[in-house]
Amino acid sequence: MRLHELTPEKSGKKSRKRLGRGVASGLGKTAGRGTKGYNSRSGGGVRPGYEGGQMPLQRRLPKRGFYNVFKKQFSIVNIRDLNRFEAGALIDRDVLVSAGVINSRNKPVKLLGQGEIGFAVDVKLSAVSKSARQKIEAAGGKIEVV
Repeated sequence: MRLHELTPEKSGKKSRKRLGRGVASGLGKTAGRGTKGYNSRSGGGVRPGYEGGQMPLQRRLPKRGFYNVFKKQFSIVNIRDLNRFEAGALIDRDVLVSAGVINSRNKPVKLLGQGEIGFAVDVKLSAVSKSARQKIEAAGGKIEVV
């Protein structure tokens, strides 16, 4: 047996329903949609999750937890990410975006203290953790929180 001699199984080849092809086809005229009603119309049919007026599952289940709509979402940068810049560089949000360290110009940026840095840099960001501040100042750099 060769690849070109293979044929699909008979049960595996099911032809699609050809709707609206005359009364004799069995799926002509109303095309299997019945007569009148919401589901017979174009664009008809209920939305996902609709259960015919019964209280839907997503409303029956208890809600848990709390979502703070006022929470600030930060773009996170670690000390180890600053090693790609040269000594004495001014590092702000625009510099980080152009270097590809972060990808959002809209979120505030927070510097965290994971990693080490061996040279002085000037940092001008929205927030800085205590450990990051200590490491930058120990290396001789300056921090400005904007």
